Amino acid sequence: MKKRIVIGVSGASGIIYAIDLIKRLKADSTIETHGIISDWAKQNLKLESEVSLKELEGMLDYHYSNRDLGAAVASGSFLTDGMVIVPASMKTVAGISMGFGDSLISRAADVSLKEQRKLILVPRETPLNAIHLENLTKLARLGVQIIPPIPAFYSQPKTIEDIVAHQSMKLMDALGIENHVSGRWKDND
Repeated sequence: MKKRIVIGVSGASGIIYAIDLIKRLKADSTIETHGIISDWAKQNLKLESEVSLKELEGMLDYHYSNRDLGAAVASGSFLTDGMVIVPASMKTVAGISMGFGDSLISRAADVSLKEQRKLILVPRETPLNAIHLENLTKLARLGVQIIPPIPAFYSQPKTIEDIVAHQSMKLMDALGIENHVSGRWKDND
């Protein structure tokens, strides 16, 4: 059986991280992707990328409307191996922190929490205020892995794509997916 990964794409800037991760997961025949793209993420896709919505949805094995609270990923009986929200807006983080499942992204995250499955957030906001930090801390205490897109320079990135690839490597590592996406610490020795 394929490893099922849910990818939520919320409206924060940084859709390049979602696109790169989805492309890399698609290239692995042992993974099945289930994507949810918020309305604001669709707007950011137009602003920040040359990838069309149709192309992005085509990279996913399954995609759902963020309004479809009856989708498979909204139920704990639908078994998944993890969920990544990339990028994660502070609105989405707050909704998850408060248990407010008004969208499929926040509902699927709530399911991950209640079923004690892997949940990873890639928060994209700066500066962070105390409310943001409290929400992220609360979720971290519940076992959510917080992996902000902070570049590592030990791999000596030459392009933006190198920096984004390193983030995808970190996310795939957190999901337990073997990969050789980017240079690791001491790879250059």
